[in-house]
Amino acid sequence: MQGRGGLPRGREFVITAFGVVAATTMVGAYALEGRGRGWIAVFAVACVATAVYGLVTEAWVFAALEAVWAGIAAQRFRRVPAPVA
Repeated sequence: MQGRGGLPRGREFVITAFGVVAATTMVGAYALEGRGRGWIAVFAVACVATAVYGLVTEAWVFAALEAVWAGIAAQRFRRVPAPVA
């Protein structure tokens, strides 16, 4: 049986679940960025994951915007000094 978009329903669920986890992780990491450099890295990776979700769902503008956010986060990660042990 097929869901919307011609995808099998099980696959559609997996794609949707991936998008929900990616977006939730992205928002949570954004909220926690002030606590350390690691959260900036998590945010960047989550942005890449949401961009992949946008590509898989053919939401091209969303994918492009998330890719830009990932690049911005990666630059911020490089600029924030690593903690001294």
